[in-house]
Amino acid sequence: MTADIKKTDGPASTPPAGPEAIKAVPVRHYGRYVSAVLALAIFFALVWAFANGDINWGAIPDYFFNDRILTGVRETLWLTFLSMVIGIVGGLLLAVMRLSKNPVTSSIAWFYIWFFRGTPVLVQLFVWFNLGFVFEYVNLGPVYKDEWAQFMTPFLTALLGLGLNEAAYMAEICRAGLLAVDEGQTEAAHALGMSHSKTLRRIVVPQAMRVIVPPTGNEVINMLKTTSLVAAVQYYELLRYAQDIGTTSGATVEMLFLAAAWYLILTSVLSVGQYYVERYYARGSSRQLPPTPWQKVRAHLTSFSSRKGVTA
Repeated sequence: MTADIKKTDGPASTPPAGPEAIKAVPVRHYGRYVSAVLALAIFFALVWAFANGDINWGAIPDYFFNDRILTGVRETLWLTFLSMVIGIVGGLLLAVMRLSKNPVTSSIAWFYIWFFRGTPVLVQLFVWFNLGFVFEYVNLGPVYKDEWAQFMTPFLTALLGLGLNEAAYMAEICRAGLLAVDEGQTEAAHALGMSHSKTLRRIVVPQAMRVIVPPTGNEVINMLKTTSLVAAVQYYELLRYAQDIGTTSGATVEMLFLAAAWYLILTSVLSVGQYYVERYYARGSSRQLPPTPWQKVRAHLTSFSSRKGVTA
C-alpha cells in the first residue's frame, strides 16, 4: 500500500527568529568626571602658584650638582646604610631575645623596644649628644680614654641615634617574620638533630625573609628621609649642606626644593631596588612572578607592533 506524498512548490519554512542582541549601555559615572576635573583644576592651580611665586627656580639647576650637595648625598647614603646595618642586626637579635623562653632576656628586649619606639628620634639624638652631663669621661682602661664631648662626635651621635632606634622597629618586623614560619619546621629540624642556632640560620630565617623583606624595604626608604634630622646635631648631610648653601647664596627656599628633589630621586631608586628584592624572595610563594617594569614595556611594545601589522 503506497501513500501519496504531496509536494509543495512554495518556499521552505524559515526557523523562528531568535531574541534580539542586547545592546549594553555603559553606566554614566558623572561623579568621576567631576572629581577628575576638580583634581586637575587644583593641580594646575598649584603649578601656577609655584611658577609665579617669588622663587628663583634657576638657582636649583645651578647648584644641583654642586660639590657640597654631592658630598651631602654621599653622606646621606652612607649614614643610611650604616644605620640600617645596625638596625637589622640589632633587630634580629632583639627578636630572638623577645621570643626566648628566658624571662630576663625577653624582658630586656621588651623594655628596649618599648623605650625606643615610644620616644621621638629627634629627642634621642639630643640625648646622645648631651650625655656629657651624665658621663664626663669615656674610660675604657688602656684602650681608650677621653672626654665625652670629644668621643661623641656628630657622626657617632647620628649613627647611634638612628641605628638603635631602627633596631626597635626591625625587632618587631623580624619577630613577625619568625612567627610566620610554621612551628613544624622547627620541630622537624630538631628531630634531625639540628641545634637551635643552626635551625634559625638554615630553616627559620630563610623562610621568614619573605615576610621580613617588604617592610624592611620601607624602613630603608624611611631611614633615608629620617637622616635629615641629624642636621640638628651638627652632622653635615644633604639637608645641612643645602641649608648652608641657601644661607650664603640667599636662595634659602630654593635649596630646600633642591634637597627635596634629591630625596625624591634617591627614594625612587631605592623603591625600584625594593621591587626586585621582593620579587626575588617571592619565588617560593607565587606560581608566576609579576612582570618587571621592563617586561611590561616590552609587552606593550609587542602588542602595539602586532596591532599595527594587522591593520596594515
